[in-house]
Amino acid sequence: MFGRVGRSAVKHPWLTILAWVIAAIGVAALAPPLKPVSDQAEFLPSHYESVQAAEVQKRAFPQQEQPASVIVFRRADNGRLTDTDLADVRKVAAGLEKADLEKIGAVETGPQAVSENGEIALASILATTDNPYDETLMESVGELREEAVPLLKGTSLHMGITGSAATALDTKESSGDTDAMIMMATLVLLIVLLAAIFRSPLIAVLPVLVIALVFVLATGLISIASEAGGLQADASIGSILIVVLFGVGTDYLLFLLFRYREFLRRGQAPKEAMTEAVTRVGETIASAAGAVVVAFLALLLSSLGMLKALGPALAISVGVTLVAALTLVPAVFSLLGTKAFWPSKAWSREPKHTLAARTGALTARRPGLVAAVSGGLLAVLAAGVLSLNTVFDSSSSLPKDLESVQAAKELERGFAAGQTDPTWVFLEAEDGGKLEQDQIDAYGEKLAAADFGRVTPPALAPKGDIAKFGVVLAHKPDSDRAVDLLSGPLRDAAHEAAPDGTRALVGGTSAVLADIQHATNRDYSVVFPAAGLAIMLILGLLLRSVVAPVYLMAAVGLGFAATLGATVWLFQNIAGEAGLPFTLPVIVYLFVVAIGTDYNILMVARLREEVAHGSSPAQAVRQAITHSTSTVGTAAVILAGTFGVLLLAENSMLRQMGFAVAFGILLTAFVMAVLLVPAVTTLLGHRTWWPGRVRPAAEPQGAPDPAAPEPVPAHRT
Repeated sequence: MFGRVGRSAVKHPWLTILAWVIAAIGVAALAPPLKPVSDQAEFLPSHYESVQAAEVQKRAFPQQEQPASVIVFRRADNGRLTDTDLADVRKVAAGLEKADLEKIGAVETGPQAVSENGEIALASILATTDNPYDETLMESVGELREEAVPLLKGTSLHMGITGSAATALDTKESSGDTDAMIMMATLVLLIVLLAAIFRSPLIAVLPVLVIALVFVLATGLISIASEAGGLQADASIGSILIVVLFGVGTDYLLFLLFRYREFLRRGQAPKEAMTEAVTRVGETIASAAGAVVVAFLALLLSSLGMLKALGPALAISVGVTLVAALTLVPAVFSLLGTKAFWPSKAWSREPKHTLAARTGALTARRPGLVAAVSGGLLAVLAAGVLSLNTVFDSSSSLPKDLESVQAAKELERGFAAGQTDPTWVFLEAEDGGKLEQDQIDAYGEKLAAADFGRVTPPALAPKGDIAKFGVVLAHKPDSDRAVDLLSGPLRDAAHEAAPDGTRALVGGTSAVLADIQHATNRDYSVVFPAAGLAIMLILGLLLRSVVAPVYLMAAVGLGFAATLGATVWLFQNIAGEAGLPFTLPVIVYLFVVAIGTDYNILMVARLREEVAHGSSPAQAVRQAITHSTSTVGTAAVILAGTFGVLLLAENSMLRQMGFAVAFGILLTAFVMAVLLVPAVTTLLGHRTWWPGRVRPAAEPQGAPDPAAPEPVPAHRT
């Protein structure tokens, strides 16, 4: 089948290229724009309590303005605020409210706006939206900071804005160039490495143009699928899509080009060599793409709506890349022929592969030692997972000089850390009844007696059926301690204190994070095993084996643990960070497990091919490592380098993510695919392919491969 596909693309190159261009332009023209998704449904399904509490908020208090951020005032000399200072606070707050900025309803001070020690005063920024991450709201908070500068002149006050919207704004601005940085790094690495390997400007640039065309088509198809199928793909998917497309696109292109060059060296004509390359490597590319697609589609089993939408979108992009690798790339290179390698003539000479050949020889000669050393290294790194601590506190990863970070620190000199974002408790009468005042008072007293934090006076809904209490925790809303409280003790106390005929719902940021933590833990136990089983099935079909997929997936699991463990060793144990982002295991899953599995598939497929050509297991390993290491290494370095750029970011969360993915990709390529998997395959010998049989296959037409071993009788299992 793959031979027919490759032959058709090579035979009709202009028609193939024209079809791709027309498809990309047509889909881009017809596709609706992707819309940003920003409500809580993006993260959690409706059965979670925090989502239900948010619905009660919208229903019972639709016009009520929501606290979005807090303005923190202090004297420039850090002394006690005088009466004049407090008058200036009110004057500045009134001046900011008069600015009449979008999505900001009021800027107000209250009777409890001054701390007991008299050093800190607060003003609340109330928003007309319940989404603190609204783009317009964040822009308005930024404008408030500018508006405050002239108002503060002539006073003794220093002012800073913190809280959800302000922190979101600072987070966005501190990492605002990240996407551009990743894109530029990807392009530079791709062009430089391909130019260095193939010594051709055409081969360095053509993949960028091909992947750009694939990106346009894939983005359009995702938009159409979102509109037609109710898929909630977010507009922010663009940045992750770029990395995925360049990652898998480069992998598949290199898989094909290295084999194409190999057949050219055997004396085949360019069109024949490209057809043969697609025939030989097409099944490998399709299987690698299938494994990645399955891994992404497994995200449909996630509880988190964001991941559930991300999975199909990424699967579509990989599917488009697969079709491009089997049709568009062969068409383009069949037109160019050997001119694609101009001005270099190195394509016609077999490289020595000195280091790869020595590695292959060592693995073939001492497979037990190589397996023990490489597996032992992964196991040592994986041990770090035992001390893994995931955190939700995104503000702690921000640069310390940001205004929201400094203002939050100043606030804690006089107020509880949860002052900026209280936990909301809703007491609702059941069966359409109304709450009695004595019920509301008694419930408020019980909440206060539970001593989780200061309880604010209740607000009663217009219908009288719902009362809203605020609980100001002593901990930051996104801290581990706040999330732990909401995961059990506070919610339990709120539920138990509810009078007969009522129910209590707990919401707010800490409650959302507690529910996300629960959903994430559930997803780890469902999504990862499901993806692993599906990938094993694909590997079994590719290799016609039951044995090989088992140890391949065991190696992938060990590599996943080693990647997380190494990140723990570096950032928690050495750098002293409190923990790693709770999203990191999913990021590692997407880029290390899903895409990194390509390298294992390429290596094992080449091993099987060499055995089918009559090589012994040891000879097959030697040949597979010699010929495949440059392909695997180049693809891995490009993808790892792309994420390695994040190590330059000021945000420690981005640095952790960059290190984890870059290190994990390199670990997967150079330790797992080049050393561990071939060594285990050598140890198992022909049992690797049980219960299938590896039959000798006819060599392609042309001169023999100068690097190939002397022919030996075919082995059968």
